[in-house]
Amino acid sequence: MSKIAFIYPGQGAQKCGMGADFYENSASVRKLFDEAGEQLGLDMKALCFEENDLLDQTEYTQAAMVTTCLAMTEVLMERGVKPDITAGLSLGEYAAISVAGGLEPIDAIRLVRKRGILMQHTVPAGEGAMCAILGLDAEKIEAVTAEIEGVSVANYNCPGQIVITGEAKAVDEAGNALKEAGARRVLPLKVSGPFHSPMMQPAGEELAKVFAGVSMNPLKLPYVANINAEVVTDCGKIEGLLVAQVSGSVRWQQSVETMIREGADTFVEIGPGKTLTGFLRKIDKNVKAYHIGSWEEAVSVCEELKQK
Repeated sequence: MSKIAFIYPGQGAQKCGMGADFYENSASVRKLFDEAGEQLGLDMKALCFEENDLLDQTEYTQAAMVTTCLAMTEVLMERGVKPDITAGLSLGEYAAISVAGGLEPIDAIRLVRKRGILMQHTVPAGEGAMCAILGLDAEKIEAVTAEIEGVSVANYNCPGQIVITGEAKAVDEAGNALKEAGARRVLPLKVSGPFHSPMMQPAGEELAKVFAGVSMNPLKLPYVANINAEVVTDCGKIEGLLVAQVSGSVRWQQSVETMIREGADTFVEIGPGKTLTGFLRKIDKNVKAYHIGSWEEAVSVCEELKQK
């Protein structure tokens, strides 16, 4: 039997205007955006819909992205398109958990607001860096980074694309070494910190304290965790997995492979950008991929999936 996976992008996919057409067309979307803004003391509509300098700042990006992704998902659910399993890349894991039933939407948004603040301010600007390594397999990258102190793998995105992270000098040294080892390209990323590196461990420790005030719900659906690419069905494991994820590697390729083994053959990327859809094509060309980033796409995809 065909299974549908809902997948959610991480930081970097955000763009001005995201979710605006959903807000115009859906009462439930308006309710979520308005409630998120009230809870956080932010003008969420202005942050997401209007040109501004805040949307690309980590402490604002994360809440804006999760609000948008969850709002878009509301529309799919109302139209009868529901997932059998969920996953999200880094920040997107919070949306995935909420849709799986583990977190109330507002709690997920409040958590990522705190997470964004912690991640932005834990490491002083300029001390950390991240680079995308293209055209080199994981084993070679792991071998090179293992020889250089202060650098590690942040993201296993898809075959031929892995991101490294850590101390700025170490990342630069590793980038040069990886070019010599045969990498096709080494691309420095425009980020505000060395995300998913041991340098972010203090942020994870502080995030653990925030979880003390949040209730986890029993999961209604399984989701796949970034840190180990394993299926999660026990809500008691969520906090530990999310805390570890802040300073640990995101195993996205492996997470997709897990969902496929679990029977997922239709993937719906929900949110701005088509990053995950691009990764999916490189991981397994045999699965069906859809993207929903606009109201028009939501309507057409829902119609197609309901006919199956």
